[in-house]
Amino acid sequence: MIKSMLLPVDGSVYTDAQVKCAIKMAKSFKAKVRLLSVVDVRIFEWATVSGAEGFVPVVPSTAYKEESKKMLDSKADAVLEKCVSMVESAKVSYDVEKIHGSPSDIILEKIPLVDLLIMGRRGEFAKWRKKLFGATLDAVIRQWNKPLLTTPQKFKPITNILVAYDGSEKANKALQLAGFFAQNLKSKIAILSISHHQKRRQKFLDEASEYLEPYGLEVELIGVGGQPEKEITRVSDEMKCGLIMMGAFGHSRIREALLGSTTDHVIRNSNTSVLLSK
Repeated sequence: MIKSMLLPVDGSVYTDAQVKCAIKMAKSFKAKVRLLSVVDVRIFEWATVSGAEGFVPVVPSTAYKEESKKMLDSKADAVLEKCVSMVESAKVSYDVEKIHGSPSDIILEKIPLVDLLIMGRRGEFAKWRKKLFGATLDAVIRQWNKPLLTTPQKFKPITNILVAYDGSEKANKALQLAGFFAQNLKSKIAILSISHHQKRRQKFLDEASEYLEPYGLEVELIGVGGQPEKEITRVSDEMKCGLIMMGAFGHSRIREALLGSTTDHVIRNSNTSVLLSK
């Protein structure tokens, strides 16, 4: 099911955990890692355009732009070199690519070529963003149409997987991924159903249990009331899960637009990797 993984790396404090997670999955799935570094040259294009019409028309010199681009290229090369060293040491199949352009645009162009995207929760400016996740991830997450996994700053072994299940189409796809991941990673699975109506959450738990039965896995069923975005992170922390799996959106897109997406909340506030089924 997963034989090719895209790993965009930028050298941030999240990169180490991102690469370790990819290595673990590549070895378990016998998959290939596609390392990608995007040299973001938009800042030079922006400076040139804004300089021509801005309040203070400052246009960077050609020499400055060339030196800056060389510096960014050197940084990208160093990041890729370190990542290559990690995957080679793990004896994982990989390839490497460095491209100049807009990070989100380049990443989205790779959709047809891979089965899974793995991104760090925040980028190289993480220390200034705190609870917000990176701008590139924010742009990609809304347009990527395949499974997407976000990693925290520190890698956790994936011995327990928590699947948030609400009966939606995308949550059902998450169940399929959960079965595949748990079998290959030798992990336990907990199914979490959140609803104030006991019969409703039991229906979803029974549905998930029946779906996963042929996989022959150890499955724990958990039904609670409360707010999904808070209960998912709470249960994950209590069970010390290494991975949360969920549909990218639940039943109500209108509620998410008005009150804030459950998806966004879980990614921002969980201390573990989060895989979104799209």
